[in-house]
Amino acid sequence: MSDKKTVLILGANSDVAKEMIALYVQQQYDVVAASRNTTALQDFLRVRSIPAQQVKVMYFDATAFATHRAFYESLPVKPAIVVYAAGFLKNNEEALRDWEGAYQMMNVHYCGAVSILNIIVMDTSNKALERIIGLSSLSGVRGRKSNFIYGSTKSAFTQYLAGMRQYLFDRGIRVHVVVAGYIRSKMTAGLDLPESLMLEPSFIARAVVGVRRAFIVVPGLKWKVIYHILRLLPEQFVARLP
Repeated sequence: MSDKKTVLILGANSDVAKEMIALYVQQQYDVVAASRNTTALQDFLRVRSIPAQQVKVMYFDATAFATHRAFYESLPVKPAIVVYAAGFLKNNEEALRDWEGAYQMMNVHYCGAVSILNIIVMDTSNKALERIIGLSSLSGVRGRKSNFIYGSTKSAFTQYLAGMRQYLFDRGIRVHVVVAGYIRSKMTAGLDLPESLMLEPSFIARAVVGVRRAFIVVPGLKWKVIYHILRLLPEQFVARLP
């Protein structure tokens, strides 16, 4: 890899993360794209004609906590920007009956993030680190009966990033959380979601790559309105939501 700044994308095989790879490369960053499915990432780079010399694909399993330190220490360059984009979705009714599915969401969205990000931020020798970005969800804003298990994992992740933002303030490292609505992706394929509220992965990716100062970033005007309504809505009304 070159002497350019490096972006580490964890969970890089998601539809949004793949679009981020392309955008960061366009902005002249080097990228370490980390995922369990390295073959799919290599295929993506080839199809999109993304220069291989600017992207290094590495294996990373968010739930294999014991491997995280070795993974970090094996990075070719310590990152200036870290994006945590790993995701896993289980239907709420299924998650209520299937502990393994619920546990997987907890591990991917929260435990895995805490494990690897703690290692990254405690490496004070990495003077290049300037920004950490996490992909969260509107589902984590308020508990709702249709998705409260998934939502609780995203809420925990958001709160972790909020505290980390304060913890890293004196070091000048910015922390952001992108609170996204419905995204047209392989994770939501087959779900009955309102078409008028669907966002494209490329739109979310632009919000991530373009983040500047705000801690909470909500892409899309409609979703900004929904976010503020959810935050302010009395609990008696939230309880009536689907």
